[in-house]
Amino acid sequence: MISTLQKPLNSGLGQKTEPKEIIQDLDLSGKNIIITGGYSGIGLETAIALKNIGARVIIPAKRFNHAKYVLKNIMPVDDIYEMNLADLNSVKKFTDSFSKLNIKLDILINNAGVMACPETRIGNMWESQFGINHIGHQLLLSELMNKFRADGDSRFISLSSSAHSISEIIWDDIHFMKHPYDKWTAYGQSKTASSLLAIEFDNKMRDEGVRSFAVHPGGILTPLQRHLENEEMVALGWKKEDGSISDLASKFFKSPTQGASTTIWCAVSPMLKDIGGVFCENCDIAKRKKLIDESQRRYFGVADHAIDSSEAKKLWVKTEEMIANS
Repeated sequence: MISTLQKPLNSGLGQKTEPKEIIQDLDLSGKNIIITGGYSGIGLETAIALKNIGARVIIPAKRFNHAKYVLKNIMPVDDIYEMNLADLNSVKKFTDSFSKLNIKLDILINNAGVMACPETRIGNMWESQFGINHIGHQLLLSELMNKFRADGDSRFISLSSSAHSISEIIWDDIHFMKHPYDKWTAYGQSKTASSLLAIEFDNKMRDEGVRSFAVHPGGILTPLQRHLENEEMVALGWKKEDGSISDLASKFFKSPTQGASTTIWCAVSPMLKDIGGVFCENCDIAKRKKLIDESQRRYFGVADHAIDSSEAKKLWVKTEEMIANS
């Protein structure tokens, strides 16, 4: 089942919107926000923007010392914690630390992730992209569910990608135990999972005053591409042979600040009051792909398999089983 809310609001914002256009005149003093991966790429830009309007921003970081260095002039070191999404005990250690702060959570942004990496196994022989991008994040979300402030303004944002269109959830072989590993199929599946996580969380929590959103931030060249050789980015149409940005990327790609804008819009926009369980892009609710001109479907819109509430519920249960059996 697809939500009837999955249609653009005509927000007046767009692909190249900067965070300052969204946060002007807003004050988040007294708000507590957690951002995974909030020390690199668009996560860092998200953290800076929200910190600048008064929020307390807490960053769980795999590269703890690096995060402290990057964030040293942005936020107190006490708000940076060590957490590795590939290690469920590390995730629980962080959530225990957050619980000891005895504060409510207003916004959780699952921003961290890996992309198109070589085949690696973590946890209970889990494929690493699914394990890091989805399983670790679902555990984090589950452990924090009762920490959200139930005031109607609390929100959860899960970063997906246009790559979700590459693959639905491969129910009979999620972890590539039966079939050869393909890094892009694995990435696409993990980003479908990231979207479905937001859909099911909204279903579980909207009556508690918490809403959630899946976000495609847009094409942005950040450290997320660290596993890709230049020749592969040339083949994808992102770069020229000399390593410079391609004409295609110049047209469609965003700067890191612009890449943070849809996340920020979903986190704070009053336009989304009483809305949730939808997939967003370019600072608006996305169109369903089947309603977009075929020539644009590679770059825009959301595939139905990533916003189907029955798929989302099934994945939540399946992931809980994986965590319980780890």
